[in-house]
Parts: sequence; C-alpha cells; structure tokens
Amino acid sequence: MKKKIALVTGGYSGEAEISYKSAITVGNNIDPVKYDVYKIDIRKDGWFFENKNGETSLVNKEDFSIIDNGTKINFDAVLLCIHGTPGEDGKLQGYFDMLHLPYTSCDAATSALTFNKRYTVAVASFGGIHVAKSLHLFKHTPTTPEEILTQLRLPVFVKPNNGGSSIGMSKVNEDNELQAALDKAFKEDDQILIEEFIKGREFTIGVYKTKGEIIVLPITEIKINAEKDFFDFEAKYQGKSEEITPAKIDHTIAEQLQSAAKRVYQLLNCRGVVRIDFIYSESLKQPFMLEVNTVPGQSAASVIPQQVKAMGWTLTDFYAALIEEALNRS
Repeated sequence: MKKKIALVTGGYSGEAEISYKSAITVGNNIDPVKYDVYKIDIRKDGWFFENKNGETSLVNKEDFSIIDNGTKINFDAVLLCIHGTPGEDGKLQGYFDMLHLPYTSCDAATSALTFNKRYTVAVASFGGIHVAKSLHLFKHTPTTPEEILTQLRLPVFVKPNNGGSSIGMSKVNEDNELQAALDKAFKEDDQILIEEFIKGREFTIGVYKTKGEIIVLPITEIKINAEKDFFDFEAKYQGKSEEITPAKIDHTIAEQLQSAAKRVYQLLNCRGVVRIDFIYSESLKQPFMLEVNTVPGQSAASVIPQQVKAMGWTLTDFYAALIEEALNRS
C-alpha cells in the first residue's frame, strides 16, 4: 500500500514565497508509484489542504488529518518545505512529535537551536568548529554603534538572529552605516547577530543521513556578481550570483570542508537534509562556519537540487531516501 505523505509548505514569515517554490519542485519529483502526496498550506489565517482541483479545506489540528473526497486521511509521514517559522524553528516538529508523526527534518531541539544563529555558532565553536567573532544583541537592551565598534572590527555583517534567506541582513563597511543596519535587522527580529567579516571564498554544502550513513553532497562555491557586496536575497533567488557545483577546488580544501560539514551535522544531531554555509579563509587555510539551514530551499534556483544532480542522483530518488529515513524512525 502506498504511504500517505503530507507535503507541508507556506509558513508565517517572509520566506513563505520560497517555501511555495520549494514545494513545487518537491511535489513534481515525489514518486507517485510509492507515495500519495497531499499538499498542506500552513498560513497565519489557517492550515489548509489543497486538493488536485485547487479546492481547499481545513486541516484537523487535533490529529493533523484531512478529508479528501469524503475519506479521512491520516498521514504516514510529513515532508517539510517551510522555510522560517513555524517549520524551521522547531514549533511544528514539537507538534508532530506529540502526535508521533515522523517528519523529514531535524528534531524540535535541533531546529530551535539552529534557527538561532548565535546559539548555533556558540555550540559549533564549543565543538571545535571555527566561527567568526560576533556579538549577540537584544532589542530590549540597546547598544550603540560606538560600543559595538570597541568589540568588533569593520567590516561586519548585521543580520536578524532568527530567520533566513538573508532577509534584513546588511554588510557594514563604514562607521556611519552601522545604525541603519541595526535598525533594518531589528525590524525583522528582536535579536540580532553582528559578525566580523572574514575574507575568503564562500561555499555551501548539503548533508543528509540515509540508512545510518551521513552523506556529504558535492560542494557548491558561491560567487557574487560585481554589483552585489554579499550573498543577499537578490543574489540567492534573483540570479545575482554564480553557483558552481561541484566547486573547482583542490583536494585539501574539499576534504577540510567535507570534514567540517560532517562534524557540524553530527555535533548538532541533525536529521534529514541540511545545508551548511562556510567561508574558507585562504590566508588562515581553514573553513569558518557561517550558519546551518535545517530546511534548505528546494526551488529551481536552490543549491540542494543542483548538488543532488551533481552527485548523479535524481531528485525522485533523493526525496524517496528522505521520506524512507523518516518512516524508518517511526
């Protein structure tokens, strides 16, 4: 009998538009012979099941069930495609754990930890991973630019501490730019992270676990167009960057990056597929971890589908592996 899979998309943040694009890619590449897929759209105004005719009905939140053509559907597993809250920060994971319903992402604790950029780099640093020097600021405790610059050297990156897709992020090169960057980040979150800039090459790496084995996908190097100063929302999703998969790097650098990515995955007790971003400092000859994305983008413009194809897999086989890993945990 085919397994019933909830493909969960949407979300409550500005990343919802990316979630919908990811769901299209995933939905088009799930094996219909093995799985019956039901699209669930989680929005602030409600949780909805969308049938094949585009008609919507409410999800029963008591057991995360739906009614399709008069039949009650209980799911065997959830394939998460929500970037941002509540699908990447542990909230839905905790809910699914209470229902004993398996899902394809990290568990509630890991999701909550990695959604907080400062706590992620702190734990990674404690585990021996190199990270940039940083400050963690809260809206309820104002800090002046002058105070910040006594502790960090320019240039710095200012980013919301929770969230992704580089929304609300700025690179600050001059003293007089810092206050505007703080204001921009605080509009997105009541916590922000300020990190010293590390000069180097930027890489991003997908990692996943299947049948107990941690697999590192081919490495992607990110090269930003000359008009952009860093890998922001436009660079990620509007063609303002070049993504080279597999990256053209020597064996030593590749080994360092792969080893660091695998170590981060183990250290943070990750599950499913995650994407880990690094800067490789050629002067220091070592990678620095930037952040961990536990529900990485799966849209046509996203890195993970590129890396899967570079590995020689089809997306259909890849998503089947993620689903089966979740089902096996149940």
